[in-house]
Amino acid sequence: MREVRRRKLIKDAVVVALSIIVAVLIAKSPALGMILSAGSGFYILETFIAGLFFTSVFTTVPAMVVLGALTTAHSPYLIAVIGGLGAVAGDLVIFGFLKKHVSDDISDIIVHSKSGHMRHLLKYKFARWSLVLLGALVIASPFPDELGLTLMGLSKISRPKFALISFVFNALGILAIAAVAQASF
Repeated sequence: MREVRRRKLIKDAVVVALSIIVAVLIAKSPALGMILSAGSGFYILETFIAGLFFTSVFTTVPAMVVLGALTTAHSPYLIAVIGGLGAVAGDLVIFGFLKKHVSDDISDIIVHSKSGHMRHLLKYKFARWSLVLLGALVIASPFPDELGLTLMGLSKISRPKFALISFVFNALGILAIAAVAQASF
């Protein structure tokens, strides 16, 4: 069992490393400019799709490069709103999966733990909302959203509240990327 987990971890690390390498190559090459100028009439669709890919551990870095480039050519606020909507769509898919599989597994572990401290702690609204806040901060950061989504799934937050929080914090994260991109270009 440990060998299977080790292989999976190595495979995931290689995929993340490759996505970072591809993102750096895209950012350094003239290809990004050509791609963005070719689709300049469709920048809203490009932004939504980049926002969709902004959420996953495997696609965050390339999406950040594309969103950063888009904010140098278009309104950063519009890019943040549209990219935030795309990110919510991606987060809802991941959240549904994580809530159904991962968060429930972690909840079962907490419920069946011998000490019961975590189970007792999660009975309090303050503790659950702390998980939501911590998860939202992870979503706003340039880090992939899966950890934040897992924390929010443990809090038992409703989908509408989750979607609103996801949108706000993803949009803020994209605005931060815009600030860095505009300072760099």
